[in-house]
Amino acid sequence: MKSLVSQLANYAHYHRDMRNIYTHFIGIPLIVYALAVLLSRPNFTLTPELTLTPATIAVAITCVYYLFLSLSLGLVMTVLMAAVLVGAAPLAALPWPQWLGWGVGLFLLGWLFQFVGHYFEGKKPAFVDDLIGLVIGPLFVVVELLFMLGLYKGLKQDIEQIAGKVR
Repeated sequence: MKSLVSQLANYAHYHRDMRNIYTHFIGIPLIVYALAVLLSRPNFTLTPELTLTPATIAVAITCVYYLFLSLSLGLVMTVLMAAVLVGAAPLAALPWPQWLGWGVGLFLLGWLFQFVGHYFEGKKPAFVDDLIGLVIGPLFVVVELLFMLGLYKGLKQDIEQIAGKVR
């Protein structure tokens, strides 16, 4: 498994234009939320108190991966992803046409923001060359926000040493 710095620097290589990063602040959360909405609808009742959904399984696997990359960032991502699951539940409970409309609509809107950002960047999205970019994207957005807040300065320097500074 690649290191946290390696994963983020590889992803950052495709995201050095600040306008692209800003569009990702909107696009990636929309995509993650839309996927949670769409994957929360099919559910499997294990006990009267416990229901399992594809969204829960995907979030659990993703958060375990984040925790392996970094305990502190993995914990942050676990809290955020749990909040996404809770927030997705009301839309997942809507009647079928509204659930699907919201889920697909938010998903497409999120990708629209992504592609506008990559137009500014002049580079293709990272996942085109490495599918793990689909998992690293949400972590990248959170890390970029933490950098803006003045946190994880050493990690920022390590990433910029490999990928270059943001323009």
